[in-house]
Amino acid sequence: MLAIALDLPKMCYRLDLDRQQAGSYKIDLTLASRGFRKYLGPGTPSNAAPLNTICYPTAPSSRRTPMTLNADWMKRDLAVLWHPCTQMKDHERLPLIPIKRGEGVWLEDFEGKRYLDAVSSWWVNVFGHANAFINGRIRDQLDQLEHVMLAGFSHAPVVELSERLVALTPKGLDRVFYADNGSSGIEVALKMSHHYWINHGQPGKRRFITLTNSYHGETVAAMSVGDVSLFTETYRALLLDCIKVPTPDCYLRPEGETWEAHSRRMFEHMERALAEHAHETAAVIVEPLIQGAGGMRMYHPVYLTLLREACDRYGVHLIHDEIAVGFGRTGTMFACEQAGITPDFLILSKALTGGYLPMAAVLTTNDVYQAFYDEYETLRAFLHSHTYTGNPLACAAALATLDLFEQQNVIEANKGLAQRMGSATAHLADHPHVAEVRQTGMALAIEMVQDKSTRTPYAWQERRGLAVYGHALSRGALLRPLGNVVYFLPPYVITPEQIDFLAEVASEGIDIATRKGPSVQVSADFHPDHRDPG
Repeated sequence: MLAIALDLPKMCYRLDLDRQQAGSYKIDLTLASRGFRKYLGPGTPSNAAPLNTICYPTAPSSRRTPMTLNADWMKRDLAVLWHPCTQMKDHERLPLIPIKRGEGVWLEDFEGKRYLDAVSSWWVNVFGHANAFINGRIRDQLDQLEHVMLAGFSHAPVVELSERLVALTPKGLDRVFYADNGSSGIEVALKMSHHYWINHGQPGKRRFITLTNSYHGETVAAMSVGDVSLFTETYRALLLDCIKVPTPDCYLRPEGETWEAHSRRMFEHMERALAEHAHETAAVIVEPLIQGAGGMRMYHPVYLTLLREACDRYGVHLIHDEIAVGFGRTGTMFACEQAGITPDFLILSKALTGGYLPMAAVLTTNDVYQAFYDEYETLRAFLHSHTYTGNPLACAAALATLDLFEQQNVIEANKGLAQRMGSATAHLADHPHVAEVRQTGMALAIEMVQDKSTRTPYAWQERRGLAVYGHALSRGALLRPLGNVVYFLPPYVITPEQIDFLAEVASEGIDIATRKGPSVQVSADFHPDHRDPG
């Protein structure tokens, strides 16, 4: 096969020349949508593709028709769907990838092209797509009970799951309340904390303290305790009045300062906030160890230890949002274990069902539970509900996921995979446009910058991460950078060789994305809030 890339005004073509008999060639000319990055065949010069264009993965010519299966599904999709976290106009030039099936770490489109899911499909899939064991448990449950309301009724899967979550999480978390998704779980914890203080005769404790650069979801209260302006600024008029404390993000530490020293020093801001506002504060809410949507920024567990002690001292609840980091992502089953603490509320979702079905669990203490336990006439009950609360199918998926954690000794096995992720990307620390390669357990992030010495970031308008995304698609990988941050959060069934492949693809993508000089100047203290959402 010989591949030739043609650069024509406002469009690009790929020519596949299949060698036929008698030295002739069969030429298949396929038009790609405007702006797609040209195909790079063997021997194509590395500068053949401009920075801001993206390669659309093409299937072998034997599987193509005048309108390919992918193109047909994409056309139908764009005629009716409004996709999440997306500027839909981007799809005038950016390929939308229709997926037909999944298996293990792989996703496969309608033309047979496979993509290694390096981000676990938005951080949810831990045991691979179409996992036979989880599939079987869901099928078995489907034959018995698909759903029943959880008010006044119960069922075996929700009881079993609750028992196992109480046994698995840190001591003291003895009650489980279910919601439909992570954002809804955040809303439950915030309402429950505020209501607790009302029931204890302290209605003035109605504010929440949160960290800058934090993210806790897309519903109104969840946005209120977040601080990524890309997601919150437009809706500021709708949001609660929260107290923002500077993040302990160790990327921002002075040169020579350790993660622990920086996290301890940054806790002084939280101490002052609690001293000033404890009388009006219901709870402090944090993403423990990793601020995910804020750019995979990380900090030391000592911050959580200090925070637990301070919340106890000032009489304020502590809410841990482990929606993204729970179930082994940080190297322990739950991030709070690394600080040796128990929060008052622990919110779990995403990997809870192995990436299969939406569900969130909010675990709390008997002290919180008892604040609502009374005669109905007192109106102290927590009258909050979601239609699919504790859905039996989601519970079955979650129970199967917990079984796999137990049977396969996953946390221990992940130590080797995490080490391989670190070694495979270690060379990028010397890249002239990489400020940092950071890692906590099975989460690794690579921060691209325009100036390594000053850590001056690329302007968000340049969308450098989009170039990495496009290159990864062309190589058969799903990398979805958070602005200028390329990250790996792969399923735990990934192999060392597949990690090496991802590191190779990321390295190539970073080279492509940083080849061109900056077109927009920014100051050294610029924080890229307005970036591609990832």
